[in-house]
Amino acid sequence: YDDFRPIQKEIVAAVLGKTDVIALLPTGGGKSICYQVPALLMEGLCLVISPLIALMQDQVSMLTSLGISAVSLHSGMNYKAVKATLDRAIQGEFKLLYISPERLQTYLFNEYLPSLDINLIAVDEAHCVSQWGHDFRAEYSELKILKKLRPDVPVLALTASATPTVLDDIEKNLNLVKPARLVHGFYRSNLYDQVENCEDDDIKEQ
Repeated sequence: YDDFRPIQKEIVAAVLGKTDVIALLPTGGGKSICYQVPALLMEGLCLVISPLIALMQDQVSMLTSLGISAVSLHSGMNYKAVKATLDRAIQGEFKLLYISPERLQTYLFNEYLPSLDINLIAVDEAHCVSQWGHDFRAEYSELKILKKLRPDVPVLALTASATPTVLDDIEKNLNLVKPARLVHGFYRSNLYDQVENCEDDDIKEQ
């Protein structure tokens, strides 16, 4: 890319400054760049919490096609495959490791977590930690443990849909420490509303 999209550069700079960040960008605004660029600039591994296997696999496929070492842990892998991947992660073979919020609750992952050289934790779809999102993905409410387990690692919480109240919930429920809030907003210049009046006769015929 020749340049950043709006507020991407500010988010990357804040992350590189080792501060917690809450970032609100519209769908298609380029949230993934905000953790992928810092991941490549810093030593160690970026841990990405993502809700859907398809999203993780798409990201990993795109990164590996560019020669960037990335991998995901998903429910389609057996115990042996997960353990082998984590062993490679400890050896520093990957720059980005994608996991689901459920994976964070497993004994095996927690056994490996202290040994992983993590430089950043990125929480995608972070609005799910808010009260209204618990029923959708209850495990998001348990992500607060990340700050207890790795208080030395900055957290980047990313969302495309959050009100000011939900942003407050994200900060509280992830135990973020004085996070920078960078908000792009929801305006999309390529979208518009159009209203057309219909004749009564047409409505009756339908």
